[in-house]
Amino acid sequence: MGILTIFLDRATNLKDKDTIGESDPYIKFELEQNNFVGDEDHGEQKSTTKENDLNPVYGETFHYNIPTLDNMELTVKVMDDDVLKDDKMGKCKIKLEKLGLSDSPTPLREKVYNRVFGDDSYVFLTLTYTE
Repeated sequence: MGILTIFLDRATNLKDKDTIGESDPYIKFELEQNNFVGDEDHGEQKSTTKENDLNPVYGETFHYNIPTLDNMELTVKVMDDDVLKDDKMGKCKIKLEKLGLSDSPTPLREKVYNRVFGDDSYVFLTLTYTE
């Protein structure tokens, strides 16, 4: 067993999904192991919500106890907290086994929304894995 640690630093240039005011973003992490037969879900965790902020700073840490990095995929979803239904603002998928993670921090800048005009949206994470 090992521990995957995710440090969520910030997100930048998020797309505003609200018609009145600005979006209230939070980040949702979903971790699963993609096996040849049957995927194994390792749960989801979410950050705090940042009200009216399209460049939120989080500074939050999340931990997953996992058996291995083999075939592990981390989905990062940027969501807008709304009263009726939360809107998806962007997402990315990260194949963890390809990163060569260790107990030394690995900083990542992942694109979560691609704009034709203007700046793309990114999340900034730091990952470590200790066995």
